[in-house]
Amino acid sequence: MGLISWAIVGLLAAWIAGMVTGRKGRGCITNIAVGVIGAFIGGALARAAGYEGIRHFGLRSVLLAALGATIFLGVLGAIEGRRRPLDGNRRRIGR
Repeated sequence: MGLISWAIVGLLAAWIAGMVTGRKGRGCITNIAVGVIGAFIGGALARAAGYEGIRHFGLRSVLLAALGATIFLGVLGAIEGRRRPLDGNRRRIGR
């Protein structure tokens, strides 16, 4: 796939992953990066399962990339969740 194809797959995959995880509102470049990273993750999972990775632009490639991007966003969410302060904006009980 060419650079434009990777960008389109990245955008579509990040959009689908954002809908699944509820993590929206990122910029265009960030979405492309999340989708391309997701394509690498999804392709690696497909190869580990004995299937062909992502080689051509198509529905299968977008779905594999979306699966990888969803996993990637889930891991990012878990990491960001640990960084939040415990007393942040929580309502205090007893006041």
